[in-house]
Amino acid sequence: MTNYVTIEKGHGPEGRIAIVRFDRNDGINALSPEALRQLTAAARSFEDDATTSVVVLTGSASAFSAGFDLKDDEGRSRKEMDLGTLRRHLKLGPRLTHAWQEMEQITIAAIEGFCVGGGVALALALDFRVMGHDAHLRVPEIGLGMNMSWQSIPRMLHLIGPARTKQAVILADQRISADEAYEWGLVEQVTDPGHAFEAAMELARKVAAQPPLSVAMTKLTVNRLAHALDDLASHMDVDQFALASFSEDHKEGVEAFLGRRKPRFKGR
Repeated sequence: MTNYVTIEKGHGPEGRIAIVRFDRNDGINALSPEALRQLTAAARSFEDDATTSVVVLTGSASAFSAGFDLKDDEGRSRKEMDLGTLRRHLKLGPRLTHAWQEMEQITIAAIEGFCVGGGVALALALDFRVMGHDAHLRVPEIGLGMNMSWQSIPRMLHLIGPARTKQAVILADQRISADEAYEWGLVEQVTDPGHAFEAAMELARKVAAQPPLSVAMTKLTVNRLAHALDDLASHMDVDQFALASFSEDHKEGVEAFLGRRKPRFKGR
């Protein structure tokens, strides 16, 4: 089995920074089901880690992630699944973002190149996002006849408000530049191209120099207050996604994407 994720510990002040690198060495860093599992396992590996205060998550130099891998064999098998099997398989994404959001450590995403779909969902689950100036975000799910799930809507809503959330999600073909992402509040810092990781590490060093217990407790308090109603608001995420996946529009959206043509949606 190919290992897409590596973990390096012991960086920064008192060795309190860890680096998680996600790189499929293919230039796009798509999130196959196996990649989702490995990234989830990486987050969970810090559950009993008392020596790490900050985790920096980075993709490749050209891409944080292109989102879910529509060409992966396991991912493509979804169209043959019955509803029960599909619902269980669709929990891979929410499980990933929940694992990263619930980490006790402060988490920082270093984004270069493009960050699309599931990549955006993953970045939203982290505490901070640092983005290279020539990078961009895009949320294409609706353009593929799907809904944005993985509890991403409430996370985005907390950051940028209802109108911008609708703009980001509904206008599926719109690229959100680094400057726009910063202006909207989707990212906390924009750097020169190629320097997102360096800036993320500088932020990580500042956090790691603070008292670890106070930092962890503060994160927990803020997250519990900010996300108190998220489960209530998005508990149907998976079922909405499953329902949409049975629509003709979803089939058309995926076929159009793979065929590099404009989709023709009919609302059914």
